[in-house]
Amino acid sequence: METNQILETIRMIEEENLDIRTITMGISLLDCIDSDSDRACEKIYQKITTKAKDLVKVGEAIEAEYGIPIINKRISVTPIGIIAAATPDTDYVKYAKTLDKAAKTVGVNFLGGFSALVEKGYQHGDRILIDSIPQALAETDFVCASVNIGSTKAGINMDAVAHTGRIVKQTAEASDLGCAKLVIFANAVEDNPFMAGAFHGVGEADCVINVGVSGPGVVKRALEKVKGESFDVVAEVVKQTAFKITRMGQMVGKIASERLDVPFGIVDLSLAPTPAVGDSVAHVLEEMGLETVGTHGTTAALALLNDAVKKGGVMACNHVGGLSGAFIPVSEDAGMIDAVNNGSLSLEKLEAMTAICSVGLDMIAIPGSTPASSISAMIADEAAIGVINHKTTAVRIIPAKGKEIGEMVEFGGLLGRAPVMAVNAAGSADFIARGGRIPAPIHSFKN
Repeated sequence: METNQILETIRMIEEENLDIRTITMGISLLDCIDSDSDRACEKIYQKITTKAKDLVKVGEAIEAEYGIPIINKRISVTPIGIIAAATPDTDYVKYAKTLDKAAKTVGVNFLGGFSALVEKGYQHGDRILIDSIPQALAETDFVCASVNIGSTKAGINMDAVAHTGRIVKQTAEASDLGCAKLVIFANAVEDNPFMAGAFHGVGEADCVINVGVSGPGVVKRALEKVKGESFDVVAEVVKQTAFKITRMGQMVGKIASERLDVPFGIVDLSLAPTPAVGDSVAHVLEEMGLETVGTHGTTAALALLNDAVKKGGVMACNHVGGLSGAFIPVSEDAGMIDAVNNGSLSLEKLEAMTAICSVGLDMIAIPGSTPASSISAMIADEAAIGVINHKTTAVRIIPAKGKEIGEMVEFGGLLGRAPVMAVNAAGSADFIARGGRIPAPIHSFKN
């Protein structure tokens, strides 16, 4: 990086909440497979604690030397549904507890990969893993779970959609924070460094370092300087800002890679908000001229932001991956919370926005009385958007026990707080009960 770029980056860190949201070490557990679950768990613990023993120390050293905040140090592993399938066990909570113990030993913030990939059907371990999620998340502190229920190539597994809707309800009943650590995907990617949906895909190297950058505050500050200018100017400003942010992420990733003696994987360009003042994606959209996020024009503004971020990032780094776009979690974004509270932002508008942004319905609190079939239908809707548009979509919905519309749910830390949002009262039970598979769209056949 040139000297002037470094000085500008320092200013962005000090004044505009620029940070590296996470460095995530992806670790393959394929060589830990064993027909004896006790032996498998011992191998898993040993591999994670050996590979990641210096991850936190190296991250903190980079922070101290370069003055770049690295908010989270995380680990992702091969989906446990694959690893545990070799055993005769009938639940996989033991594996989740092993992952949690390893996470605590090495000192990371979260560990993702208590996962199953069922977009085209269930293999032996998948149903067991999914059924284990409520107890696993209730009895661990740092483990995150995910299930991929659809893809553009395979279509949508509606049996899995119904299954995961019930699991979300059970997870909410088992623990207050369990659903904040559970993501239901369509078109899940193998190199995502962001939680709760991270897992280490079977096509990845044995061990890699992936970086997730952030910077909504930086983008907003840049847009404040071009008030009233055309969207051509807005797009260019966002693109240039994303370039600078990504260069910083690439630099941190390469330094961490060298010090840990682990290959550098990707930079994820996602603009990830936090509850902190000045770190909101919603406020970026409002800076483009919207009175409040959720009003007419919001989806168009988000489309510009997402596209310009990706263009700037791809120019800055050859190895871009993960989800790469703008996240719109309600509980983690002060502007989104305000828009829900003032009546401008509904669940339906958020769904429309997910056709554009990264991920989907994210960190949204709904009444605890919402039926499992309605949650399944939300998952199906998001999966349809992802499958048809050839993009990743996901649902991280939190049924809030004993809470009704308008009440606030507190999660704490980066998870923030969320107002309970209204859900369409009309039922979807008969729709979900059909089961089977929604076929892949015609444009999936490209071979």
